[in-house]
Amino acid sequence: MKTRNMVGFAWGLSLMVCVLAVVAWAQGYGGLEPEEFNLYLLFPMFGLLAFSLMWTHYVVGALRRYAGVDKTPLKPYFAATGWAAVIFILLHPSLLIFQLWRDGLGLPPASYMNYVGPALKWAVSLGTLSFLIFLSFETKRWFNKKGWWPVIEYANVVAMFAILAHSLALGSNLQAGWLRGLWLFYGASLLVSVGYVYYLEAKAARKEGNVMKKVIGIVAVLVVISGIGAFAYTQNNKDEQAPAAITTS
Repeated sequence: MKTRNMVGFAWGLSLMVCVLAVVAWAQGYGGLEPEEFNLYLLFPMFGLLAFSLMWTHYVVGALRRYAGVDKTPLKPYFAATGWAAVIFILLHPSLLIFQLWRDGLGLPPASYMNYVGPALKWAVSLGTLSFLIFLSFETKRWFNKKGWWPVIEYANVVAMFAILAHSLALGSNLQAGWLRGLWLFYGASLLVSVGYVYYLEAKAARKEGNVMKKVIGIVAVLVVISGIGAFAYTQNNKDEQAPAAITTS
């Protein structure tokens, strides 16, 4: 694949997933009168957009490596969509927090618990932890040369799967229908993309003579991801009779 084609594919994929996110969100609230609209209905859209854009980063990154395309021409794409994802990440919980406070339910974590119920507090906790990890990644410009920075990169991969479990448990748009199937596809393709990149990094580390350190990090990430998946599956089965909230991330 030529560099120009890769850049076009990256922008096209990002546009497509954003359109799908907005369409799915709009379908969930069709027929509402303008006076019925509030921030409870708006904030899920930004969660859908944030995850969709971050997913494209991992997929495009893996395809770029597979096609042997240099990353320099894609820097404007990653910069623009990265900032958009950060804005969506901030808006998603902020709008909910403001509306809960405005309705007299206080501030997190108590307001979150009142909103979703105690049975789903595990999903809220995954979302909050992922939010903090995603924000920590934005310090890359200052700390990416530090020896501990790879831990933040590994944590971001874990956070992607944690937010996937969070959204599947809480998102009203994701409880049934085509978007849930699409979200599961995102999860599977994310795992393939991450696995491929880790495979290439392990090969490079072997040539450099520090493969053990890289393998330990990769194995740790895969173990944590598996643990999150097993935990979320168990909790969903246990709490399947619990009322669904309208949170989406």
